Amino acid sequence: MLGGLRQDLFHDAFAYRPLNPMAVDGRVPRRLPERIRRKARWTPHAVVAAFAFFVFAVGLDIGPGSGVFVLVFAGMPAVAVLLTLVRPVLAFWASLAFTPFAAFLGSYDDGWPWGPTSGIAQVVVMTVVAARTRPRTAAWMWVITLAYAFFAATLRGGSDNAVSVLFPAALALLFVTVLQVRREAEETVTAQQSVTAVERSRRTLLEERTTIARELHDVVAHHMSVVAIQAEAAPYRVENPPPELEQAFVTIRENAVAALTELRRVLGVVRAEDYEAPDAPQPTLADLGGLIGNVREAGLDVEQTVTGAVRELPQGVELSAYRIIQEALSNVLRHAPGAGAKVEVSYVLGGLGLRIVNGPARGLVKPARHPATTPQAMGAGHGITGMRERVTMLNGEMTAEATEDGGYEVTAFIPVTREESDQ
Repeated sequence: MLGGLRQDLFHDAFAYRPLNPMAVDGRVPRRLPERIRRKARWTPHAVVAAFAFFVFAVGLDIGPGSGVFVLVFAGMPAVAVLLTLVRPVLAFWASLAFTPFAAFLGSYDDGWPWGPTSGIAQVVVMTVVAARTRPRTAAWMWVITLAYAFFAATLRGGSDNAVSVLFPAALALLFVTVLQVRREAEETVTAQQSVTAVERSRRTLLEERTTIARELHDVVAHHMSVVAIQAEAAPYRVENPPPELEQAFVTIRENAVAALTELRRVLGVVRAEDYEAPDAPQPTLADLGGLIGNVREAGLDVEQTVTGAVRELPQGVELSAYRIIQEALSNVLRHAPGAGAKVEVSYVLGGLGLRIVNGPARGLVKPARHPATTPQAMGAGHGITGMRERVTMLNGEMTAEATEDGGYEVTAFIPVTREESDQ
């Protein structure tokens, strides 16, 4: 307990801790003009300076006589108030130390140990120091001030006006402490929310990658199975094949089977317990007509356009393109009811281009904004996150942004080399 007192009010009591300018990113400061906002940063300094001037003015008005004595009488409490701007803990001790000198110069007959100037300064100093430190420091300052008042009254044996300082100081310190505790609680909640958002984002990313891995497993497994079967059957298609050729095909088959086994083992690590393998082959762009038809039956007016020379692409590319279009149309159904949509598939020389665009919503829109602008709006497929993962996996590029008319547009380009198209 005493260790806290020593740490808060004795350790580094002379430390230089200038008061930082106020942040101007709050709701009220943001509405101010730029020139005024820059000056508003110094509002706390101006408030402290105003209190110091007030204390000095009161001291000059009621001070004893004139000349140097009245300047000292009025200046000591004002200096203690100004000292809170650079050395807050020292300002508290200075305010207590100046109290008997001010009382001696003022020759108070109506109370001890505080007079009007030193009493006001003491309350102001304690409040500012409490605001700049921690709640525990506020409690220690009030206890020390109480002990000082009791000691001073006992030493003088006269009337005691400690209540006139301790009571308003207690109210001010309580108010500041409540504000500090509330601010710390808000900062803690904000930090926890940020951590939760990051964790949610990571979990979403992992879930999407797991989903993609499951889907591509069927594609890769099919090709590896074909390699193994062809390697096993190849020697029988050649009459009297040389032993070296037979051994080469045996090695190819063994490697294909081993790769297929490892692939299934890896998939078993990322597969959920409730995962069920699909009964049908993974979809391709050839199945896009069925998807468009199902979406139209759900009430979405979709226009489909295909440009360029239609050709067979790698199965992984076609699967990812199909899933991107499927997710984009699902987002239109969820977040832009009543809007029309347009799907463009472009077969170009260097790859495959996709564009899914919809107009503004014409029905009741859910609270979340358009597809996946927030984690809550990502839906079962996590919306934009899944699309980006698929495009990134294929070294492509993707954009997803709102249009000028209030709709939304998703564009993607997946590069496909000539060698990959011929496979």
